[in-house]
Amino acid sequence: MFLALDQGTTSSRALVFAADGQLLGAGQREFAQHFPAPGLVEHDPEQILQSQREAAALALAAAGSPRIVAAGLTNQRETTVVWERATGRPVHRALVWQDRRTAPALDAMRAAGLADEVRSRTGLPLDPYFSAAKIAWILDHVPGARARAERGELCAGTVDSWLVFRLTAGAVFATDPSNASRTSLCDLGTGAFDDWLCDRFRVPRACLPEIRPSAGDFGCAAEGWPIRAVLGDQQAALFGHGCTAPGATKCTYGTGAFVLANAGPALPARDPGVLTTVAWRHGGATTWAREGSVLVCGAAIQWLRDQLGLVGSPAEVEALARSVPDAGGVVFVPAFAGLGTPHWDPSARGLLVGLTRGTTRAHLVRAAVEAMALQVDDVLRAMGGAAEPLCVDGGAAANRLLLELQAALLGAPVVRPALLEATAFGAFRMSQLGAGAHRRVEDLPALPGRAETVLPPPGFDVVTLRRRWAAAVARARGWS
Repeated sequence: MFLALDQGTTSSRALVFAADGQLLGAGQREFAQHFPAPGLVEHDPEQILQSQREAAALALAAAGSPRIVAAGLTNQRETTVVWERATGRPVHRALVWQDRRTAPALDAMRAAGLADEVRSRTGLPLDPYFSAAKIAWILDHVPGARARAERGELCAGTVDSWLVFRLTAGAVFATDPSNASRTSLCDLGTGAFDDWLCDRFRVPRACLPEIRPSAGDFGCAAEGWPIRAVLGDQQAALFGHGCTAPGATKCTYGTGAFVLANAGPALPARDPGVLTTVAWRHGGATTWAREGSVLVCGAAIQWLRDQLGLVGSPAEVEALARSVPDAGGVVFVPAFAGLGTPHWDPSARGLLVGLTRGTTRAHLVRAAVEAMALQVDDVLRAMGGAAEPLCVDGGAAANRLLLELQAALLGAPVVRPALLEATAFGAFRMSQLGAGAHRRVEDLPALPGRAETVLPPPGFDVVTLRRRWAAAVARARGWS
């Protein structure tokens, strides 16, 4: 049996798969979100670790406590942890990928004329989304941390490297190329952390992990699981869908929404507003991807539930949104953490516009669902469209209205698998390669069950939707 560890932004999940891809057991544990001030988002790294272990225990119990041949780990990307090499203790809470506190430092780098060179080397813009400036912020704000990092006493990395280190009791401090390429410290041309980038972002090389292939040996967890794959969550979803041919495209609707298109074995040209990233590295070969990132997607529904009390659970959202024919002229731009692709504006903020005395909670919920689809539409248009069909997954993909809106905007089919856990399934598939259970990608199992194809339905005025959306986004930009 194989264990997939799926460490996400709001919860940790674990799934046990048989060798043929059948799901045998699953477990999930949520953990706390910390918002110390507007624009700041933190996690407790110890809670992340504990929730992942508890989720794994639940999944294994549900599967009958089988022997695990290999474990694959997939993780929220860009979220940054700094910890003591000797003890494993974090020196600060993790700075989450949504956190915007590093915007002033990045503005200074932009003013110094570094943006083009950083993008040329990394495929990424200067944006608080990425990890390098987060590492520097922690080293600057924890007394003595910078000197300790330069002496090699501290480790700094994304959540995958933190979990691998702690699960293996400090025996392995490593990441994979898909995660390393999200730090702004990795030169895509060399596949290694770059001295020039480390110097400009003020991150000591001594605190960074080893970069190992996505499918390979990442040590053995104390629980006895051989860890044989590590992969960033969005790349894992691409691999889980079987999008292994150039042009194949998926969208994951999670806390954010992320569109990745397989770009094949050649490093793609840089496109304005679109990210260039490593998809995975296996067998000595790198597969590349082009990516568009929506920073707030399902988190908008959580906000409606937790902060406004408009819905009791995400399961109510579709029925409430369908209870009205449209959003009644309301547009919701959920730019709580700024805007990602194609705008890359960290100063944008959330906006509700078009409210009248006739606006109901159903209109607000409908506007939130429309916002999910419209943000992804912006991404797909910036990427030049998607190879048909668009594969989708993530919790919000259970909302058929969302998929109907997406198909209408795309003008092409959207395919939803029977098992929405494509991210965990990608970690499972990669662990099979890492464990040597299969040698060729073509021999790996596909997502189980029969996929559903959602065709573009009639009745959606996509011209008006896009026009109102563009006007609202323009008003949300540059707010803070």
